[in-house]
Amino acid sequence: MLNLLVILLYAHCGIKVAINKDMMIAIANWQGSVSPVFDVSDRLCLVYIENGRELRREDILLKNRNPFLRAKEMAGIGVELLICGAVSHVLETALISAGIRVIGFACGNLEDVLGAFMRGQLTGRSFFMPGCFGGRQRYRFQHRRGRKGPL
Repeated sequence: MLNLLVILLYAHCGIKVAINKDMMIAIANWQGSVSPVFDVSDRLCLVYIENGRELRREDILLKNRNPFLRAKEMAGIGVELLICGAVSHVLETALISAGIRVIGFACGNLEDVLGAFMRGQLTGRSFFMPGCFGGRQRYRFQHRRGRKGPL
């Protein structure tokens, strides 16, 4: 029997994310802010959440740059959700395939972003990278599907 308490639900850039009662989230960290490009970032701030509250934090260095090995490494340490800046389609797909939910194209001070996430307020304009507000990012890979209809 699955015993998870969903306390918040997000619709960030068209992706629904629930905060569970007990989970580990990772935030791509660059000098105390969300790293602007996750593919080249190797620092994560791991946040352990228990009973819907922050229990502790840990900073780690990722060892792998290969998207699939990086996703496997993160899943292996128990990351369930990643908050990051820009992320390539290949890496995002690898993360999702490894069971890690992704809130991409976030920006801001790490403390502010984490606080907003925990309060269910990460959907504000100030936490989106320029050009991402309003959920338009969900269409970012549409051009790869080809055109529809007559030219």
